[in-house]
Amino acid sequence: MQTIDLDLTEIITETINGEEVMGPSPFGKHRDIIGNLNEIIRHHIKTNGLGKVYFSPLDVIFEEGVNRLQPDILFIKKENMSIFQDWIRGVPDMVCEIVSHGSYEKDIEIKKAIYEKYRVPEYWIVIPELKTVEILTIEDEKYKLHSIAAFEGIVTSKVIEGLQVNIEDIFE
Repeated sequence: MQTIDLDLTEIITETINGEEVMGPSPFGKHRDIIGNLNEIIRHHIKTNGLGKVYFSPLDVIFEEGVNRLQPDILFIKKENMSIFQDWIRGVPDMVCEIVSHGSYEKDIEIKKAIYEKYRVPEYWIVIPELKTVEILTIEDEKYKLHSIAAFEGIVTSKVIEGLQVNIEDIFE
């Protein structure tokens, strides 16, 4: 019998609306963007004592057996840190997805609907191909556009107090 070595760090597994979904790990450019954005946010929240930022892979369990996602980046305010246990069990204050060719429908439609359902206060959508960052916030139980920049400009967070990001620093 032949054995196959499988590096499980190469596979991302999420539970989306009760169905287990597997996908490959992100490409290098995707990882660079996660690293840049994580560094920017981490510096700001650490300097201002606002909470913690984490990056994938880290499960966010909204509802056991129904929705367990792995956003690329997430932020939890210090007063909400009780949701950080073995994994994140509850609703982070901000989630961010870096959209790739293969994840467009999943990130823009499916995951957005799940984040909206559980009322994640802020959802960042980063589209590398368009060098665009959109920040959506919950208003009246629906996401509304809060801030956007394409190719150049600054986006601002409503949830992470005082955070302004020059998007050129994300896509460098």
